[in-house]
Amino acid sequence: MSSTHLKITDELAAYIRQSSLREPEVLAKLRAETGTLPLGSMQITPEQGQFMSLLVGMLNARNTIEVGVFTGYSSICVAEALPSDGKVVACDVSEEYTSIARRYWREAGVEDRIDLRIGPALATLDRMISSGRQGQFDFAFIDADKANYDGYYERLLILVRAGGVIAIDNVLWHGRVVDATVTDEDTQAIRTLNAKISRDERVWVSMLGIGDGLTLALKRPGA
Repeated sequence: MSSTHLKITDELAAYIRQSSLREPEVLAKLRAETGTLPLGSMQITPEQGQFMSLLVGMLNARNTIEVGVFTGYSSICVAEALPSDGKVVACDVSEEYTSIARRYWREAGVEDRIDLRIGPALATLDRMISSGRQGQFDFAFIDADKANYDGYYERLLILVRAGGVIAIDNVLWHGRVVDATVTDEDTQAIRTLNAKISRDERVWVSMLGIGDGLTLALKRPGA
C-alpha cells in the first residue's frame, strides 16, 4: 500500500500495455489512422477504452449513451461489450469524423448496435427525455465540448437508471485544472463540474487518473 500516487513513466506505461492491453486489430488500425488527423490527440487511450469495456460488462449494460463520438474508438469499445441486442446512442455534430467511425464500426461488426444521432447533443438528449427514456440507460460517456459538460451531466442523470454509471472524460484537462493562471472557458467549465460532482449527493463518485482523467458517477437509488 502507498499513501501517494505512483508517477507513470513512459516505461511503466509501456509495461501496462504489454501486461494487460488486449487491443483488437481493428481498434489498433483506427487508433493509428486517428493519430494522423489534426485533432488526433482527442482520441482516448487504449487503456481507457479497455477499462470502459470492462465497466460496461460489469454493469451488464444493454442501453448506453455516448456524447462525443469523434472517430469511434470509444463507441466500439462499449458496443463490443454489449449483448447482441444492446445499443449505443451515439451523439455528435461532425459528419466528417463520424464517417470514419461508421467505417470502423462496420469493420468491427458492431454497426447494428450503434444508433448515431447527428446534431447538438443537448437537443438530442432533451428529445430522449421528452420521449420517455428516463431511467432506461445503464451507462453513459461524456467526451465532447467542455462548455456543455454540466448540461450533458444533468440530462444524463435523468436518462441513466439508478445503479447506472456516467463516465466523464478529460476531467484533469492535461493538468490545467490545477493551474490558477489558466482561466479559459473550457478549463473553468471542467473545474466547476468537478467541484459540483464532488459534493453531488445524487451520485457516488470516483475520479481516476486514467488517460486525461476519468470521473465515474454512479447514480444513487432515489436520485
